[in-house]
Amino acid sequence: MKPVVIRRRPASTRSDWPVELHPLVARVYAARGIAAHEAGPQRLADLLTPAVLGGVEQACDLLADAIVRDLRICIVGDFDADGATGTAVAVRGLRLLGARDVCYRVPNRMVDGYGLGVGLVDALADIRPDLVVTVDNGIASHAGIAAARARGMRVIVTDHHLPGPTLPPADAIVNPNAVALAACAHASPPCAGCADAGARASALAGVGVMFYLLLALRARLYPGESRARPDLASLLDLVALGTVADLVPLDANNRILVAAGLHRIRNGRASAGVAALYRSAGRDPRRAVAADLGYALGPRINAAGRLEDMSLGIECLLSDDADAALALAERLSAINAERRELQAAMVEQGEAMLARFVERWDEASLPCGIVLHEPDWHPGVVGLVASKLKERLNRPVVAFARADESGVELRGSARSIAGFHLRDALADVDAAHPGLIGRFGGHAMAAGLSLPAANLAAFAAEFDAAARRRLDPGQLERCLWSDGELHPHEFTADNARALRYAAPWGQAFPEPAFDNVFAVASWRAVGEKHLHMQLRPVQGGDALEAILFDALAAMPPPARVRALYQLDLNDWNGRERLQLLVRHIEPA
Repeated sequence: MKPVVIRRRPASTRSDWPVELHPLVARVYAARGIAAHEAGPQRLADLLTPAVLGGVEQACDLLADAIVRDLRICIVGDFDADGATGTAVAVRGLRLLGARDVCYRVPNRMVDGYGLGVGLVDALADIRPDLVVTVDNGIASHAGIAAARARGMRVIVTDHHLPGPTLPPADAIVNPNAVALAACAHASPPCAGCADAGARASALAGVGVMFYLLLALRARLYPGESRARPDLASLLDLVALGTVADLVPLDANNRILVAAGLHRIRNGRASAGVAALYRSAGRDPRRAVAADLGYALGPRINAAGRLEDMSLGIECLLSDDADAALALAERLSAINAERRELQAAMVEQGEAMLARFVERWDEASLPCGIVLHEPDWHPGVVGLVASKLKERLNRPVVAFARADESGVELRGSARSIAGFHLRDALADVDAAHPGLIGRFGGHAMAAGLSLPAANLAAFAAEFDAAARRRLDPGQLERCLWSDGELHPHEFTADNARALRYAAPWGQAFPEPAFDNVFAVASWRAVGEKHLHMQLRPVQGGDALEAILFDALAAMPPPARVRALYQLDLNDWNGRERLQLLVRHIEPA
């Protein structure tokens, strides 16, 4: 397997930054090509307007009518953190805007599958909603939406996933990735204006799309700057949580949304559910950063949808009672602990399968697209397995599990690498080989699909062929990016603090990492598999505390190493001290 390559982002001499911007932050932004106007404070006033989504006028018409006539509105969410937060935002937001009869339903992963299916529509007959609003799903639910409308329900789709060649028969569709298709159904290619409108908002998560629709509805119901206008900013902690957890790119617009949500959390204005999740996770909300949402809170919400019932997560986010929310958060933490044990066993199996893969092929013939399946894998956790294994090989991975006890059908989750658009690749396979795949959907970096178990080998070959067509050898290189070298005087807690709070770091906007050559002054194993070191920069200066997690292969470290690291703050007993969070080491 090819070794990891550390590459430095090019330095920049730009100087047109806001004067208040920290010098080290400015250096990082410059190397990443961030525009000067995007480097200042993240302000809600700079958000894109809801009009760029398309479909909002029709959706607002339906929602305003439902509120005025006191109709029953049912939110149909999804069983991941984006869907859960989006559902909570929809329920809370519509109630703030005057809706008195709002309920929600979430499909069961094992029984209903994804989205607004016909079976879920049949189940909705018991509550007889007048209006169904999907959140983070619906763009592929043609049959379910047709069934709902046949029962007399109106349907609004709010989604961010890529549409197929045709749109579902909904009464309104709000989806930035469907703007061009909806507005230019008879134009090929779509007109530049619609394509640009969709592109500028295409990174929104499902919860972000729902929040935007609520902003548009509020403008309709409360024109002007009326004091009676409900404060939708109270929903931003939920918007931030869903946006980070869904791994959508943190472009300028999403960074504004996430920064606003984190600001509320740090200032003690989080919803009871988010505050309870912080407490259950042992995190300090006063120091809230995007990584908390992605690595501590998001997995707890996701675990409910993976192993049990996502309604647990939604009820936690809807609760206004601190004690009730904490009880639900503790239950989610217990489910997440179970998920971690199950995932660890599945990843271990996957690693063994990968080892056999690597033994079977040399580097040149190793499949570009990896497809794995074990009969005893859990369908709720295969996405996490695919994510871990694609990091290991830097190749797109699809992990499959049995959809039910019969094993006749498989359900898979796919995770990708930069440059390989999963949903487009699956569409290519489906178009070239109709019937090979059952259902599929998703976006560039993550997708889900089902197929008959008998088709697994054929799909694996076609997926690999699609990856070979779309990826060049350079994209398969295991590359880690560095923001450059730090000088001895730059290793300070103040610099670590400035970087921590400069922006929401995450997908497509990674936390700054630097690389230096160090002498290893001392080292010791921590917790059997972690490596604690004292690293002394070769340019001079004091030895620095450093930690490398999951480092069995790196023990003992050589006397001199090149390390890729992040400046981190170790919070212990109320004191912050600098430490290096090491991501990779190699002999120097």
